[in-house]
Amino acid sequence: MKIEKEKIIHFPEGIPAFEEEKEFVIILNHDSPFSYLQSVKDKDLSFIIINPFEIFNDYDIIIPETARNRLKIERQEDVMIYTIVVIPENIENTTTNLLGPIVINTREMLGKQVILDDERYSTKHFIFNKDSQRKVE
Repeated sequence: MKIEKEKIIHFPEGIPAFEEEKEFVIILNHDSPFSYLQSVKDKDLSFIIINPFEIFNDYDIIIPETARNRLKIERQEDVMIYTIVVIPENIENTTTNLLGPIVINTREMLGKQVILDDERYSTKHFIFNKDSQRKVE
């Protein structure tokens, strides 16, 4: 896969459990709400991601100041938010992690998985169920 250098997102701290992987690209899938966060160095490492605001109308987060500083965020319009998706055998039980969004500064091309301090969210929220706002206990 040919990757344009300017599309590489640098994750200085890696992603939890994959701290050694520092460079990723987003591979958009225009036919689906799902995209991929693909490691540049390890072709076998990718995460299925979504824009959570397209599915969860009331998803509302405040990026902690420490994360804003590390990502050099100055303007809200430079920020993209994604969440990691887990697709189990029964696709209807697909969940996403609203508690740990992937925050990207698109101007600086810096990214970080931010762990929120917000009891409204958990690491598993159903995507396809009728009451998709419900978190999995």
